[in-house]
Amino acid sequence: MKPYPEWLYSEMKQVGVDYNDIKEVQTYDSRMKKLRNIKKETEDIINCVGLTGEQVVLEIGTGTGDLSIEIAKHCRTVYALDISPVMLEYARKKANSQGVNNIKYFNAGFLTYEHTGEPVDVIVSQLALHHLPDFWKLVALKRINTMLKKGGKFFLRDTVYSFEVENYKEFFNTWLSSIGEVAGEELALDTKIAIRDEFSTCDWIMEGLIMRAGFTIDTLSYHDGFLAVYVCIKK
Repeated sequence: MKPYPEWLYSEMKQVGVDYNDIKEVQTYDSRMKKLRNIKKETEDIINCVGLTGEQVVLEIGTGTGDLSIEIAKHCRTVYALDISPVMLEYARKKANSQGVNNIKYFNAGFLTYEHTGEPVDVIVSQLALHHLPDFWKLVALKRINTMLKKGGKFFLRDTVYSFEVENYKEFFNTWLSSIGEVAGEELALDTKIAIRDEFSTCDWIMEGLIMRAGFTIDTLSYHDGFLAVYVCIKK
């Protein structure tokens, strides 16, 4: 990876859980299998962006690779990015074990990935953009725009706050309590750290950032006061 200026925000630093620890990666992978329905997520994304078998997809924040593996079964090539080399190696081994060989892995993120070759058809990012402060979110979104073909689609699912800010104490306490009951205290602790130390933004700010980056928002939806899904089209 080429050197970057000292003033560039360091997206390689990790808040909370250290995903350069293989045990934490394995724990994360096991937890996600319980909490997520990857096949359903893949179907939703394919339907939202109209994915075809000849298209090229870039996923930012691939984690342990389940989504990129499923998407790779429905397109020509997937470029899978993550800031954790341990996550990437885990994802690569998982893909190889399933005979999926059309994924290219890169240890990079929103601000550091340098795309070469033709622009891609679709970019997907789930639960990763909130790691960046708002200014750097805009930089990231503009970089995403340059990597897409004209008319290309960007699918974003992320932590975005859509509740009334006056009620933030009640909202966060209720949210953390429900996570603890449904998914256990360990995930509730991770969420507490995310609320305190990460950069989830407000719905109206995110919409403005997306449009300022050169996208039109095709569809958007907000869920439970903290989760948002956007399907965006490059102008």
